[in-house]
This record gives sequence, structure tokens and C-alpha cells, in this order.
Amino acid sequence: MHSPATMARAFPDISIAPLDRAMTGDLQHKIDQKTKPRGALGRLESLALQLGLIQQSLSPRIINPHVLVCAGDHGAAKAGVSAFPQEVTWQMVENFLAGGAAINVLTRQAGMRLVVADAGVAHDFGRRENLVDAKVGAGGTANYLEGAAMSEAQCAEAMSHGARLAREFAAAGCNVLGFGEMGIGNSAAASLITHCITGLPLADCVGRGTGLDDAGLERKRVLLAQALSIWPERPQISHLPLAEGEDGRGRPHLGKAEAGQDALRVLTRFGGFEIAMLAGAMLGAAEARMTLLIDGFIVTSALLVAAQVSPAILDYCVYAHCSHEAGHRLQLAWLKGEPLLDLGLRLGEGTGAALALPLLNAACAFMNEMASFESAGVSEEA
Repeated sequence: MHSPATMARAFPDISIAPLDRAMTGDLQHKIDQKTKPRGALGRLESLALQLGLIQQSLSPRIINPHVLVCAGDHGAAKAGVSAFPQEVTWQMVENFLAGGAAINVLTRQAGMRLVVADAGVAHDFGRRENLVDAKVGAGGTANYLEGAAMSEAQCAEAMSHGARLAREFAAAGCNVLGFGEMGIGNSAAASLITHCITGLPLADCVGRGTGLDDAGLERKRVLLAQALSIWPERPQISHLPLAEGEDGRGRPHLGKAEAGQDALRVLTRFGGFEIAMLAGAMLGAAEARMTLLIDGFIVTSALLVAAQVSPAILDYCVYAHCSHEAGHRLQLAWLKGEPLLDLGLRLGEGTGAALALPLLNAACAFMNEMASFESAGVSEEA
């Protein structure tokens, strides 16, 4: 196997610039001069400010928004960490391709382009329209209850595929990218990743996933604890509270220079090919100065990895919603992320990202179309 440094070198050209905040005053002035009391549009105002800073524009716009759904199978799924059989992964991908899944309905409603990528599903789809073949392992990942889920080379390959897709979307004019996933067993992988990177208690990170009953949930917790126990050399990531950035928001506190490499080791040990692909796509999208619409628990676990590799990525993230899955609220609290929606969703697929896009459109619309006190001839507050 390659050294962790090899994985870091897989992205020699990924460079995410922290937001240039020189325009903050001008953007805030434009927001405050709209015909409303200051702050009256609440979260839409801070969202408009963030979009303006990302785009470096006083008139931010949403252009050609996409949702990328990455699919992959997990070797541990056959051990009983999910309520559904592994075959559901490829069956749901077929549902995506047929246009019948929730994410199809919601992206159509939101006016978003849906892209489905096979990162490592244990099924041969052949050449299919609307399916990106980025398969890393034909049978999915190995069983992390027996060893590493993937090799470091496989992890780097999956991340590279994701970064490449993000760059292609940017070249096509996309400036907002939502993220979704499909993979039976991936909430278990996300639980392990979350525990290892944040230091939150494993039991608190483990939820019911696709709908485990009490006995199934307890079995899942026992199996994941077992997976940790057979990896005695796991990295001791510094679980310090988030550091404050220039904007007062949290940033991962990198206690040592190797924190990004340690996060990649965690991803290699427990992750899925789809989670690795998502992490790479997030890094590529932030480098291209896109707005990243972060979905639920599994997608946020990929962000935890990406943020250790490059903390500046958090400047570009909008947290679409808070999932009903147990660990997601804890992830958001650790990242100091404020979700736009809290609808009790626990589906994944990027559905929360699609539901949140209209709020981004609304933030841009009031910035670009709402009258100012001066243009409307309305007196300002005394």
C-alpha cells in the first residue's frame, strides 16, 4: 500500500482559496438598503451575503445548478448493518435512471440537472445514458469488519473521479452543486467516519439508517465497535473544538499538519467509494468557486473528510437541511453549520439539497429585484 503522503499528492492541483471578504461591507449595505427593516429577511440575508462573497458579485445568480448522486456498495452491508439487502443499491440506481425516485421528482421541480455516478456498485449496468461510469471496484468495497474497506490507491482514484466531474460541471457553467448518495450500508460507514474525525461517542453517531428496529440498531452498534477494535493503529486526530475563522464561523482545528492525511486514512479504512467520490467532488467544486449544497448525514461525513484536507472548503458550503438520522445534528453542531431546513428527512439521495435550492434562488432574487429605499422613494428608519 502507498503511504498517506501518496494520497495527499493525488491532488497536487487542488487549491481552495478562503473567501475574499473585501466586498462584505458593500454587500451588507445593499442588503440593508432594501425596502425592509434591517434583518427582516432573516436567514435569506446571510445566505445572500455568502453567495455574493462566493461569486464576488453584488448581484449573485444561480446558474445551471446540478445535483451529483454517487452510488457504491459496501462489503459490510452483508454483515447486517442495514435493514435492506445490498441489491437495493443497484435497483435504486435503475430507479434513478428511469426517473422514478424522489431525487428525480425534486430536481425536476427545482430545475436542477441530476447526474448519477457509479463509483462502485456491485452490478454491471453496461453503457447507459445518464449514468457516469466511474466504477473503482466492481464488487464494491471490502468488509471493514475484516480489514480496510479500500486501498489508498482506490480511495485516491475515487476522489479524483469526483474532482474531475466537479471541474466538468464548472466548465459547463454550473455554479451550484448539490451532493447526494446511494449505497446500502453507507450510514454505518458515515457513523465510523464521523466518530473518528470528530471524537463524538460512537453510540451517538449511529442511527437507524434505512429503518432498523431496536434489535437491529443494537447489532449495528456492536458491529461498528468491533470494526474499530480491529484497527488499533487508527490515527489519533486532534478532536479540538472548531477554531474561529475570520468570519467568526467554525473551522476544523487542525492539531497537526498530518490531519488531512489522517482523515484520508479513516476514509480508506471505513468509507465507501461513493463517499470518497463525494469528498473529491466537494474539493473540486470549492476550488472552482461553486456553492456547495450539502445534503444529509452521509454527504456530511464526506465533508468532514474534505474539510480536514482543506478547511477553506467550509466557506463555500450551504447546509441544506438537518436530517432525522441521529448523528447529523451532531455533525452540523461540530461544523457550526446552520441548516436551511429541518423537515425530518432521512432519505438521502440529495433530496434535501434539491429542496433547498429555491431558497438560494430567493436570496438572489431579493438582491437583484427588490427595490431600495432610494429607488422606491421610501423613507428609511430614523
